[in-house]
Amino acid sequence: MEDGNQNIDLNESTRTNVKDMVAKYISYWKWFLLSAIVGISLGYAYLRYQTPVYEVNASLLIKDERKGTNISDELSAFEDLGILKNSKNIDNEIEILKSRSLMNLVVNELKLKVQYFSYGLPIEHERYLETPFIANYVAPDSVDVVGNWLIYPESKEKFTLKDRKGKNIIGHYKFGDTIPLSYCKLIISTTENANESYYKKDFRIIISPFNGVVDRYLGAIKVTPITKNGGAILISLRDPLQKKAVDIVNNLIKQHNLDAIADKNQVSLNTYNFISERIGFIAKELNAVEGYVEEFKSKNKLIDVKTDGTLLLESGEGSEKLLIDASMQKKIADYMVEYLAKPQNENNLIPNNIEISDEALSGQIAVYNTQVLERNRLLKYSGEKNPAIDNLETQIKNRRFSINESFINYQKALEIRLKEINKRDNQIDSRIRTVPKYEREYRDIQRQQKIKEDLYLYLLQKREETNIALAVTVANAKVIDYAYCNGGIVAPKRQVIYLASFLIGLLFPVLVIYLFELLDTRVRVRRDITNLNVPCIGEIPVSDAEKKVVISKSDNSSIAEAFRLLRTNLDFVLGVRSGNNGKAIFVTSTLGKEGKTFVSLNLATSIALSGKKVLLMGMDFRAPKILKYLDISDKEGLTNYISGAVGDLNSLILKELFVEHLDILPSGTIPPNPAELLMSERVVELFEEIKMHYDYIVVDTAPVGMVSDTLLLNKFADAFLFVVRANVLEKRLLTIAESLYLEKRLPNMSILLNGVGGNTSYGYGYGYGYGYGYASNSAKTEKPKSWMKRIFSR
Repeated sequence: MEDGNQNIDLNESTRTNVKDMVAKYISYWKWFLLSAIVGISLGYAYLRYQTPVYEVNASLLIKDERKGTNISDELSAFEDLGILKNSKNIDNEIEILKSRSLMNLVVNELKLKVQYFSYGLPIEHERYLETPFIANYVAPDSVDVVGNWLIYPESKEKFTLKDRKGKNIIGHYKFGDTIPLSYCKLIISTTENANESYYKKDFRIIISPFNGVVDRYLGAIKVTPITKNGGAILISLRDPLQKKAVDIVNNLIKQHNLDAIADKNQVSLNTYNFISERIGFIAKELNAVEGYVEEFKSKNKLIDVKTDGTLLLESGEGSEKLLIDASMQKKIADYMVEYLAKPQNENNLIPNNIEISDEALSGQIAVYNTQVLERNRLLKYSGEKNPAIDNLETQIKNRRFSINESFINYQKALEIRLKEINKRDNQIDSRIRTVPKYEREYRDIQRQQKIKEDLYLYLLQKREETNIALAVTVANAKVIDYAYCNGGIVAPKRQVIYLASFLIGLLFPVLVIYLFELLDTRVRVRRDITNLNVPCIGEIPVSDAEKKVVISKSDNSSIAEAFRLLRTNLDFVLGVRSGNNGKAIFVTSTLGKEGKTFVSLNLATSIALSGKKVLLMGMDFRAPKILKYLDISDKEGLTNYISGAVGDLNSLILKELFVEHLDILPSGTIPPNPAELLMSERVVELFEEIKMHYDYIVVDTAPVGMVSDTLLLNKFADAFLFVVRANVLEKRLLTIAESLYLEKRLPNMSILLNGVGGNTSYGYGYGYGYGYGYASNSAKTEKPKSWMKRIFSR
């Protein structure tokens, strides 16, 4: 049950804390409203001075030849030419599109180094195609021209050129004139957009560093895959000028496709050069053989050589066909070995569209060409020290060596095969020995001629196929959508800016209030003293009234009710009165200016209004205030009685000055030795006498945090009210009250929180002015605050 009660108390405490926190912030609602209005106004001003940014998007489809889904039926016939076997990896294509080399081409072609601005309110506006002027410059290739000028068109023909700040005039020129500068020659010309509306207005021309422009657009452009496993990619670019962004994206796609086509044509170009070289060599050999045939027939006077060995010749045709085919393969193998042996061909592609009967060898050549193309591509977009390039170089060298060895072995195999065919052919020849010698010689010549003719026709055919392949080469990327913009502003986002401004406007007062509370060291509200081990008997709200007595019989104000509640709570603290002795209520505080005299005066008045006989005693001998609060001049009092200067106590008591049943015993003359005076035996006699004549004695004592006077009187008190002034007392000084309570040096002690809900002072002035001596300062009356100060005080 106890745990359950503790949980309930904890929940109630949490809810109370939340309510207090919400109530605290709600009390500052005017500041929240003002801050929110200021925040939204600042957001509007920010948007007013920002250039809107638009987003341009384009989409590409990267073809994947490995899947065979993106190769048209018309191009599938050219796969044996080796131009459509290089499939693209989508990640590689993204890196290529974001490469510096492509952006260099875009910046050069679109002349993005030069920007044009017209003056507007409140900022300069960039112009692109609609600019009325264009600037061209002539400079050495090694000079990266950079400049910033203002031009002031005076008429259709003349203009004034100024420096970037417009303070210094460079010169007066005509449009189209060559302007000599220290590092280049500048030419400014008008466009078809120039008209009278642009005259007498400043325009700015900026030529930026080339690498800076490239870096800016490389950082702005984004290339991302549209789907995780698909082949489509999205190209996005944000820029203040829609048309400019569209041109940049479209030109980037164009440069990418041109680069891809040029890369694909490398294989076909190498093959074309190789075939053309072999055709020239074979043509010379064929001419030599044909000349030898002509010479043979002319020498032997032969027109058409036919013999009776036709049947034997027919039986040898099959052998001759095999011999021709093997000889042709042998020639091809010889050419390839010779090609591989040349140093200048070491890093080139190996022709792969010549027919080799060894399919494994053809496959190795295709793989080798793929690796060479990949290496060349990586060298183009990265450094030579790339680990991937080193790995490819090793693979390429090993595979080239393997291909060379394969061709050598292929040569040897063909030589063996030729020997076997020749052996069988010799057997046929032995059977036709009866054939005339001329027929045999002519047959050898004719065989050589046939081999040369077939090889020559074959190479001519392959060269034509290579030309066709060069003509039909297409890029590996298909444009799904060219660059487009829907016209929507993507930055700055007005809704986000306004929302952020509004939230910042709301959070700023919260932060300020929190910081003030964090740095606040003074007691403000009741919860600041709840952690003390001292009971709190009540709270007295702040009063703006000028009068010092704020309670009367017909007064129902909050402060009057607070004193009535304090009176009731004191009845519970003091308990039932025993005998004829009155109850002594001592009022003290930690420091001066905490309102103990004010509390003593109004508490005594409240008890007297209940019909009890009350005596208000001023025992703060160092800074008496009771008579000053009542606008009464100083009179003899307690100090005069205790010191023995006056023997009759009743003559010093002021009877019912302003309230019935309330008498006042003033402090009297300020003594030089208050502490010694309070230790006198006459003080004991004093309290014994007055307790017999009054129901309640309210004693205004000195602050315990400054002097020890009050501690000398603690034995006469039935209860102590320890006044803590809100907005005045620092929290660290609460330890004084706590230590006095725990050490039981002030009997029946309770804390009274005074001035709740106000600022640092009441409308009336009271307080101590203790210095190093015993003299007191007069209370200063505070001036009423102006309406502006009262607003900001809230």
